Amino acid sequence: MGKIIAIANQKGGVGKTTTSVNLAAALGVLEKKVLLIDADPQANASSGLGIDVETVETGTYQILEHTNTPDEATIDCNAPNVSVIPAHIDLVAIEIELVDKENREYMLKQALQSVKDKYDYILIDCAPSLGLLTLNALTAADSVVIPIQCEYFALEGLGKLLNTIKSVQKIHNPSLDIEGLLLTMYDSRLRLSNQVVEEVQKHFNDMVFDTVIQRNVKLSEAPSYGESIINYDATSKGAVNYLHLAEEIIKKNTSTTVGS
Repeated sequence: MGKIIAIANQKGGVGKTTTSVNLAAALGVLEKKVLLIDADPQANASSGLGIDVETVETGTYQILEHTNTPDEATIDCNAPNVSVIPAHIDLVAIEIELVDKENREYMLKQALQSVKDKYDYILIDCAPSLGLLTLNALTAADSVVIPIQCEYFALEGLGKLLNTIKSVQKIHNPSLDIEGLLLTMYDSRLRLSNQVVEEVQKHFNDMVFDTVIQRNVKLSEAPSYGESIINYDATSKGAVNYLHLAEEIIKKNTSTTVGS
């Protein structure tokens, strides 16, 4: 049975989509079958894997509305072993349309039941908010990866997100786990970056991934070519970082499975 991992942080610009796209690609290269769900109306995860979002007719909106199945909304992309349920700007309307529906927080969870066994990992790229879209993702997920930017306001809002996760655990999804806190945009030359790393590791200990994503020009360039960093430049720091992260997640989940 596949593991569903939400990549979430209500702060924008912390590397959620970069992590979603490149972690999916790295897991695919390591021969895991991956489904990436773009749950952000900006649809950057979709375009970042070469999908023309203007032509998307069936995607995350339709599976949340239950008008189409995940299989009907899934398309192939240019990353090996990775399939995508793309987003479109119409996803902006979903929060309003779901608000009166019964079990509105469970729409994504219900939809994914039919495909969970087909993939090793299902990744959900969340919108930069704590609205109904993100709540659906957290309710559907087995765990959550929280990207944290190595900059001054890194910990701002993290408490709010952790409180939201606790609420979801209490009310909607008792088995939701924190997969890990991921430090992103790290620059070893900057004292501030090093201070943020120390601070986060001191406060959260084992919750922090060993892998740190370094600031890397190639990581910024890759989406404009509609490619993951693995496709764009497999030898770059960014590619190496995300491959290490994928290995770390696989190892953690293998040992958890063996241990249980």
